[in-house]
Amino acid sequence: MRRLSVTPRQNWPAIVESQGMLYHSIDDVPYWDEGVCYEFTSREIDQLEAATLELNRICLKAVQHVLDENRLEQFLIPDAFHDYVRASWNDDDPTIYGRFDLCFDGQSPPKMLEFNADTPTGVIESAVIQWHWLKDLYPTRDQFNSLHEKLIGAWTWLRRNSDLGSQTLYFAGLEAELEDFMNVNYLRDTAIQAGWKTEFIDMSQIGWHDMRRRFLDLNDQPIDLCFKLYPWEWLQRESFGENILFTRTQWIEPAWKCLLSNKAILPILWELFPGHENLLEASFEPLASGEYVAKPIFSREGANIRWFRNHEEHFATDGPYDGPSVYQEVCELPNFDGFHPCLGSWIVGDEAAGLGIREDETLVTGNLSRFVPHYF
Repeated sequence: MRRLSVTPRQNWPAIVESQGMLYHSIDDVPYWDEGVCYEFTSREIDQLEAATLELNRICLKAVQHVLDENRLEQFLIPDAFHDYVRASWNDDDPTIYGRFDLCFDGQSPPKMLEFNADTPTGVIESAVIQWHWLKDLYPTRDQFNSLHEKLIGAWTWLRRNSDLGSQTLYFAGLEAELEDFMNVNYLRDTAIQAGWKTEFIDMSQIGWHDMRRRFLDLNDQPIDLCFKLYPWEWLQRESFGENILFTRTQWIEPAWKCLLSNKAILPILWELFPGHENLLEASFEPLASGEYVAKPIFSREGANIRWFRNHEEHFATDGPYDGPSVYQEVCELPNFDGFHPCLGSWIVGDEAAGLGIREDETLVTGNLSRFVPHYF
């Protein structure tokens, strides 16, 4: 695993814009950074793929344990949704994708920092932008990247195996958030390629009809199947949220994924698989070692992370999240020329599907951290 300097392609902003990435820069600073890349060996890619499959396996075991032991309160899931989440799991409501965030230096086994299981973004840059970069600059090399093909395959499977396969598949997100909007519509495009009839709808435009007990679009058509790039913990607390309990709308990602996207799953995993080579020690209480990070269970994008040494706060990030936290063993991201990569390993269905890398000059990956390509 090496970090290499690369000459960017001439007129790269226009290139990536033509491929659907309109958010390539933030305040004139590149978010997509092709001035560097990471080189891996085939062995290292095999390690990442194996770790992704193993983490997915034990995460599914953890969901069953949480439900069997009635531990939903530790995840702050509203009481009204307990049976709904349980039914979603028991009915095997289908999942499409997720992203494991890993700490990996090419030497030690990959370690799971968290699982973006409900609303992961970074799909366009992982599936499309870095693939075209590879073909332009390193056509004889390979990339850990079958995300696009596997997404089409997952939507194809769903269309053929769902009772709703002939219905319109809605894609809902926040149109005002450019990155979210483009990610939703890229996923929508993969569904179209799989044969679905689709529609985009802003989350704020989803209506509710009391008499029909249905969610409706702007044309008063029922929404029976909907992909939503909108967190379950928000939906469960919206004024219209409990209407979800009284309608037959099927959501992707399904309700049971709210357990895996919640950082409360980290201590559960450690309880079930203590010492696992792909896990970090985690607990609902501060670790006895005195060195750990505290993560609010609903935090996102590296917000409100607190790093403790000898039980005293050493470093903290800003953000809007409060409430209960979990405590996780410190795993410092490796240092390459002063930059620290966090590896996002994608899972589609039950298959490892590719890698996207975010790096930062700090040890916490946030919403301004750069995305950089890779090859092996």
